[in-house]
Amino acid sequence: MKKLYFGSADFEADLKKLYDRPSYPPEIEAQAAAIIADVKAEGDAALVRYAAKFDHAELTPAQFRVTGDEIAAAEKQLPARLKSAIRTALRQVRDFAKLTIPKGWTASPRPGVTLGEKFEPLDRVGVYIPGGTAPLVSTVLHTAGIAGAAKVKEIVAVTPPGRDGKVHPAVLYAMKLAGVTEIYRLGGVYGVAALACGTETIAKVEKIVGPGNAYVTAAKKLLYGQVAIDMVAGPSEILVIADETADPSFIAADLLSQAEHGSGLEQAVLVTTDKAMIDRVEAEFLRQKATLPRLATVDRVQEHGLFLIHTPDLDTAAAIASSYAPEHLEIQTARPEQVARKITAAGAMFLGKWTPEPVGDFCAGPSHVLPTASSARYFNGLETVSFFRRSSIVKYTEAAIRREVSMVEAFAEMEGLAAHGRSGTIRVKPL
Repeated sequence: MKKLYFGSADFEADLKKLYDRPSYPPEIEAQAAAIIADVKAEGDAALVRYAAKFDHAELTPAQFRVTGDEIAAAEKQLPARLKSAIRTALRQVRDFAKLTIPKGWTASPRPGVTLGEKFEPLDRVGVYIPGGTAPLVSTVLHTAGIAGAAKVKEIVAVTPPGRDGKVHPAVLYAMKLAGVTEIYRLGGVYGVAALACGTETIAKVEKIVGPGNAYVTAAKKLLYGQVAIDMVAGPSEILVIADETADPSFIAADLLSQAEHGSGLEQAVLVTTDKAMIDRVEAEFLRQKATLPRLATVDRVQEHGLFLIHTPDLDTAAAIASSYAPEHLEIQTARPEQVARKITAAGAMFLGKWTPEPVGDFCAGPSHVLPTASSARYFNGLETVSFFRRSSIVKYTEAAIRREVSMVEAFAEMEGLAAHGRSGTIRVKPL
């Protein structure tokens, strides 16, 4: 845990350390590259080997894909209240997604010229659903659920199996509801590589979306160009801006909600104008931590990734938050909307003390797949438009090309591209 007090000698230096956080350790990339190369060269054989090595699941290629019978059995196994929660959350995610579907348009900004945009959903998308330390049921809704709202034709999910080769029943039920068309019990780098490169049994996709551990993130970065990706995202993080009106027990609970994720590289940050709030939140953090089951994970974050920062005013707090550009930003102040107007970069903002970040993780509506490691300064979170292709539309009449052909000629002359110029002039002055 690190406490930073405005005006102290090391305040700025400690802030710089807070801002400079990588998405993943650099040595991971070489390991991911080796696995990708094997999948490219060996196809299904590499998947069989890596499923056994990393997920301890003995599979044949015929067993990669989850069957309809398994999905039906999972649905019967799941308690009604859990199914109800999944159904309701999916509806709310889709309701938001439908509000943000891009719409084609045309306009005539100049006589004889028509310009516009056309949007078409992608044909085949891959969604990565983490397993490992926790079955992320909600990630199914926040990836495949949005792809379904966008009318993507084929939604292909990969997720790590358990040692018994099975996928968690809640994950399977959520996939069925979200409209996933193919489910493969394959995880980590090898699962992502199968989606991007294709194998004998798995057809490649056009885009891969979804969060993952450091190895999955490195794999997506390495495969970018062979396949589209949503973003390069690292460990989860939260920053809370608070004034004297905030409840320290709420803040501590929210910091812990991200600290329990599992890698130990997560960050939880408080920026407060109330100096006394730092000690109050620390006490609450320790008290509540003792009641949680995932203590080892939280201990690592407490040691390396927990920052409690005092600032003189909310303007300074907003500036720190914007420079940090957190994945999740909570604003627990008397007038959160006023503070939010001063924020220039954040993956998602949660306004007011009655808006805990986990509602965004699970059921609020916008996708919880968000940029981390300050990349919110230049990446957006996953959104409905992420599942569309965009084409610009240009149409000229004869009168319009006659009016503007001189510009075509001028630019062709400047750039030394004679054929470009002729493509324009031949329409008004044939050879």
